[in-house]
Amino acid sequence: MRKKLPFVSVIIPCRNEEKFIRRCLSSVVNQDYPKDRLEVFVVDGMSEDKTKIIALEFARKYPFLKVIENPKKYIPYAMNIGIRSSRGEIIIKMDAHSVYRSDYISKCVKHLQETGADNVGGILRNIPSSNSLIAKSIAFCLAHPFGSGNSYFRVGIKKPQEVDTVAFGCYWRKTLEKVGLYDERMMQSEDVELNQRIKKNGGKIFIFPDIVAYYYPSSSNLIDFIIHNFSDGVWVTYPLKFKIKIFSLRHLIPLFFVVAIILFPPLLALYFFVGLGFSLEIAIREREWGFLLSMPLVFFSRHFFYGLGSIWGGIKIFFYNGGKKTKGN
Repeated sequence: MRKKLPFVSVIIPCRNEEKFIRRCLSSVVNQDYPKDRLEVFVVDGMSEDKTKIIALEFARKYPFLKVIENPKKYIPYAMNIGIRSSRGEIIIKMDAHSVYRSDYISKCVKHLQETGADNVGGILRNIPSSNSLIAKSIAFCLAHPFGSGNSYFRVGIKKPQEVDTVAFGCYWRKTLEKVGLYDERMMQSEDVELNQRIKKNGGKIFIFPDIVAYYYPSSSNLIDFIIHNFSDGVWVTYPLKFKIKIFSLRHLIPLFFVVAIILFPPLLALYFFVGLGFSLEIAIREREWGFLLSMPLVFFSRHFFYGLGSIWGGIKIFFYNGGKKTKGN
C-alpha cells in the first residue's frame, strides 16, 4: 500500500497585492499535490484594494483555501496566525508576489522527507513587474551576483546544498514548535531570523535547484526600489536592538561601500567602471543597449541605499524605543 502523503498547510501573507494575488493563487490551486492532503491560508493584512475580494473568490471555488485576517498587517503576525490556524505536519510559506511551478509543493515535501532537513527551499527566477527598462533592470540586478552577492536563492545554483536561509521555506511543524514561531518584532528579515534559530538548534536547511518560483520584484520604478533597499538595509542592523544578529559579511558589504566612498570618493569611479562591465554583459545578452545606462544606476541604487539603510538602522538602535518583545513562540 502506498504510504500516505503528509498533510501540508500553505500560508500566504499578503497586503494590497491586487496586482499579483490572482496569478499567485492560480498557481497554488493548480499544484499537483493531492488536494485532500492540502490546506491553503491567505492571511490578509487589512488590504485597502481588491486583494481580499479576489482571495475570497478563490475560497468560494476551492474549499481547501481559506481567507483569514491579520489586523496587525505585518508578515510575522500573518505567519503566526496562519500556523496557529493550520493542522499540517508540514508548513510552507508562499509569497504573494510569486507564481509557482505545478510541482513546487510536491518537490518541497519530497526533499524535506528525503534529506531529513528542517527546512527546504528553492530558487527565485525574477520576472520584471512591468515592461519598462527600469523594471527589467531591477529584475536583472536582483538575480546577478554583483547585485545580490552569494544569495543563492536569488542568483541560482546547479546542485543542492546546505545554506543559512532560503526564500519562503518549507518547514516541519515540529521544528517550528521546537524553536518557536516567527518573532513578531521583525517587521522585515523575519525568515532570516527564524532560520538562524533553526541552525542554532542544530537544524539543517537545504536549497534545491528543482524547486522553482517565479518572483515579481515589488519595485517597478527607481524610487520604489530605493525605498525598498533602504528599508532592507535598516533591518540588517536594527535587530541588534533586540540582541538579534542576523547579518553575515555579505549583508554588511553595502554599508562598507557607503563608508568607503564617503571617506575616499575616487573609489566611486572604480565602482561605476566595474558596474559598467556587468551592465555591458547584460546589454549584450539582452540585445538592448539601454541597459548600459539603466543597469549602473540600478546597481548603485541597490548598494548605496541598502548600505545607507544599514547605517540608519544602527543609529535607530540608540534613538528608537519601540519594539516591544512579542515573540511568536
